[in-house]
Amino acid sequence: MWTVNNTRIEVVQGDITKEHVDAIVNAANSRLAGGGGVDGAIHRAGGPAIMAECRKLGGCDTGDAKITTGGDLPAKYVIHAVGPVYHGGGKGEAELLASCYRRSLEVAAENGLKSIAFSAISCGVYGYPIPEAARIAMSAVKGFVGSYTQVELVRFVLFSEDVLQIFKHVANDIL
Repeated sequence: MWTVNNTRIEVVQGDITKEHVDAIVNAANSRLAGGGGVDGAIHRAGGPAIMAECRKLGGCDTGDAKITTGGDLPAKYVIHAVGPVYHGGGKGEAELLASCYRRSLEVAAENGLKSIAFSAISCGVYGYPIPEAARIAMSAVKGFVGSYTQVELVRFVLFSEDVLQIFKHVANDIL
């Protein structure tokens, strides 16, 4: 665990759909239509209420985030963040990925939320290299919580041991 400006930052292995936090962040597609990976798992575990609210939102731009109910999840809300597809790093992917983390934290703060859990956005089928994505994630979170103290807990919930170790290593360097 790390602390930045009174915000606890944790990196754990687990299933984000089981997290008891105010909001979990879904690595969503721009249509907010569910899909594979963590996106599909969140929609399946959360039930139809999440999709019903997603349909009303009219999609979401890459780098942005929107909030819905948590449905049947332990988390009260789902923040849907649309990460970039990785095309080699020369198409603004780093800024878009950082924006996902910042916008998710802004949405959480705007809604008075105190705890948020992230997965590794864009690291699955979107192909972002995990070490670089972890650096971007940690830097974005550190920058946000260094200025805003509403969010008391930021937890990275990572499915695999390999990704967990990379995120922990990067957190030790950056936080």
